[in-house]
Amino acid sequence: MSRIEFGNPGLLHLVGGTPLAWIPADDGRTGFHAKIESAGIGGMKARAAMALLTGAAARGELVPGATVVESTSGTMGIGLALAARALGHPVILVVDDELERDMRALFTALGVRLDVVENQHPEGGWQQARLDRLADILAATPGAYWPDQYNNPDNASGYAGMAREIIEQIDRVDVLVATVGSGGHCAGLTRVLRRQWPGLRVIGVDSVGSRIFGQPARQRHMRGLGSSILPRNVRYPDYDEVHWVGPAEAVASCRAVAARTTLAGGWSTGAAALVAGWAARREPGARVLTVFPDGPHRYLRTIYDDEWCTTRGLLTPGVTRPVEIAHPDGVEVDGWARCRVVRDPAGARVPV
Repeated sequence: MSRIEFGNPGLLHLVGGTPLAWIPADDGRTGFHAKIESAGIGGMKARAAMALLTGAAARGELVPGATVVESTSGTMGIGLALAARALGHPVILVVDDELERDMRALFTALGVRLDVVENQHPEGGWQQARLDRLADILAATPGAYWPDQYNNPDNASGYAGMAREIIEQIDRVDVLVATVGSGGHCAGLTRVLRRQWPGLRVIGVDSVGSRIFGQPARQRHMRGLGSSILPRNVRYPDYDEVHWVGPAEAVASCRAVAARTTLAGGWSTGAAALVAGWAARREPGARVLTVFPDGPHRYLRTIYDDEWCTTRGLLTPGVTRPVEIAHPDGVEVDGWARCRVVRDPAGARVPV
């Protein structure tokens, strides 16, 4: 038997328990709190991966030793590699041709099999192309289990522990700024935190070129933020407003936060910090909280590489406030924008 068949459940006890840090805003007078998920094993999505697999096992959907197959742009894959190894399951990750070289090397070191999609779907981009390939793999792999991170409610339940940690670490939160990809971490945090603080306001942070809140899908530089499909784990009524952030703004924010604090991170961290800093400046007395999902190592050849950024026109001066739009589908945004009407593109508009 290979070592992976035995598993190592003790690894699961290492997930979570991350610190909460004070992040000074760029005005030097205000700031916000951030949950530093890079300090936890497997990053933020290890929490979701653990919930997805243990929940499926408890229901009998994931049988001992079965192969776990999932689509990922990278970060969920790290979490699944950890959770699956702990529980004794091999993993196949469906990734795309834009997955960074360093991430491919890491997955190889972790003993994960990669299936690489080389062409985007004409409408659903890389995500739909990966999902199409995933369906083929499931059909050819008897007993395989697909966690379906985009639509499985276990994703959100995995963040209840993070919410409880936050409640123990801070006496009040007025504003939660949450980046949105699969929708899991915002749904999970909001569910618990609003029971503790009923007046909590939630600001969603999406990517320019993402479909999630009603904008048209476009090719995106940023990975792990936004979506070309509509994940049903996104709970639209939870949000009080939504912001879209572009890659140049995220790069500027990442680098600025790193310079001020040495807490560097990726696209989601930069976008979250940009909007959280704005919220803190706009309402100085409010306690603003966000989550920094991962650290900088995956992004050293992109966000923190001058040549890569210059080639793509991403080293531009950072903006200090978003453009306001009346409705999410009223105009296509190409940079930081804000809307106080939250719309589910698959259903009715939800006034806020």
